[in-house]
Amino acid sequence: MDEKILNIFRKNPDNYISGEEISQKLGISRAAIWKHIEKLRQRGYDFAAVPHLGYRLSAVPDRLFPEEIKFGLDTKIIGQRIIYYDVIGSTNTKCYELAEKDYPQGTTVVAEGQTKAKGRLSRPWLSPRYKGIYFSVILKPDILPMQMPKITLLAAVSVASVISKLTRLSALIRWPNDVLINRRKVCGILTEMNAEADRVNFIILGIGINVITKRSSLPKGATSLFEEGAKDITRAQLLRKLLMELESNYLLFKKRGFAPIVREWQNFSAILGSRVKIISHSEKIEGQAAGIDSEGALILRLDNGFQKKILAGDVELVR
Repeated sequence: MDEKILNIFRKNPDNYISGEEISQKLGISRAAIWKHIEKLRQRGYDFAAVPHLGYRLSAVPDRLFPEEIKFGLDTKIIGQRIIYYDVIGSTNTKCYELAEKDYPQGTTVVAEGQTKAKGRLSRPWLSPRYKGIYFSVILKPDILPMQMPKITLLAAVSVASVISKLTRLSALIRWPNDVLINRRKVCGILTEMNAEADRVNFIILGIGINVITKRSSLPKGATSLFEEGAKDITRAQLLRKLLMELESNYLLFKKRGFAPIVREWQNFSAILGSRVKIISHSEKIEGQAAGIDSEGALILRLDNGFQKKILAGDVELVR
């Protein structure tokens, strides 16, 4: 009911709407409407009230409430069910638990802050409350377990594309899972999988974006959209657009395969054609980033002219 009331005001942004009119549209009493509006006020929504005219929604809180994300959300799968937390240990962990309970594909867990967030190789991910976007999605693609890196790259392409469109900042991808602005990390992606030998049961796609975090509060080499000059975008707007872009690329991937994603990755790559150093648990190796293959592995052109396929590792640009 809160969402229905908010949608009435959103469709009439400059008008006062009487309690009687809302009552007739929703079939509830004026007293019930007043209670819902008071509840919304407690959550941070600001309503102007004028006798004989009614109410007008004058301000909305900068929160990732499901009703804020869903207003204007044009998806069929991703984000159709949103589970919201003010603070949680890890959205990935909670999403994994829900997937084990057979929650449907597209279920999205969103949090304003995380206390036990993690990145690749179990590295901590700073998730200060109300400063970023932290969410995880259940996906159930019909792919082999070895193809999971494709989902990570699909997500990176989606993030870079949306940031570039909404902020006009140049967002680039550092293989395999980082999105950079001016060579500083603004987004991390973590994919976790539940699979058998020949099939994926589900994949948890987790994404963290630094939106308004001050650089002084971030680890070395990280930044936020605000610090890079994007000051007019709201977190709900960015997340809504990202969910739509993710679904568009996910459906494209299911229909046409990985090739369109590879082409987009090339457009957003921060390393393509550059000399890079790959650091893994077993070796350090340098060469030129020549591209990614049909499975999402990085192709490194070595100094001796041979090519080497890199399946995992940290990538550093060699200055």
